[in-house]
Amino acid sequence: MQRFILTFFTLCFFCSIHAQNNIDQKLKAELDSIYKLDQTYRELLSSNLLQTKADSIAAVYKVPVNELVLYLINSNNKIDSSNMARIVQIIDQYGYPGKTLVGEPTNEAAISVIQHSQFIDKYLPIIEKAALKKEFSFALYARMLDRSLMYNGKEQLYGTQGKGFQAINAQTGKKEFTMIIWPIKEPAAVNQRRKEAGFTDTVEENAKRMGIAYKIITLEEFKKMQAQ
Repeated sequence: MQRFILTFFTLCFFCSIHAQNNIDQKLKAELDSIYKLDQTYRELLSSNLLQTKADSIAAVYKVPVNELVLYLINSNNKIDSSNMARIVQIIDQYGYPGKTLVGEPTNEAAISVIQHSQFIDKYLPIIEKAALKKEFSFALYARMLDRSLMYNGKEQLYGTQGKGFQAINAQTGKKEFTMIIWPIKEPAAVNQRRKEAGFTDTVEENAKRMGIAYKIITLEEFKKMQAQ
């Protein structure tokens, strides 16, 4: 019995080493750099540093404070464009660079870049195929699918996407910026779908994390709100 256990763990060890040896280290390093660039300006734009340390940040980038946000947005857009161009080349050469090729968490780099691009619909079938092969968390594909559905004016499935727009406040009669969770298909079943997809929170908890008060809204209701 002891010999069997020793043999089992030895095989597991060598399988682990073999898997590590199959990782394309050069591509992994490149994708790690791409992902870091993908997040750099986004993290800054979503932080409270622009309110508390705008002067210091503007000095670092050598731009006037009143032009800082626009500078960061434009810089982010340029990075998104160059990142996507490289991801297209990588996918053309290797297919989706998932866990098998570049390990974790590098396997999430390409999907993050695609998620921030205008090419979601083009690459969604490739992302779905990779997700079904467990090259990354299925929840990442679910989030991209929701974004595609929202962009195409359709109900999302997993409740991952929020939408901001101008709507009339019924109490004040004035236009206000409103945030909603984009309409969900069969909302009563959304938390079960989220669980099956690998999400660890509910749609209500996810909405709260995004600073949105969750409310079930249909596409028809959204269109009426938007038209006001």
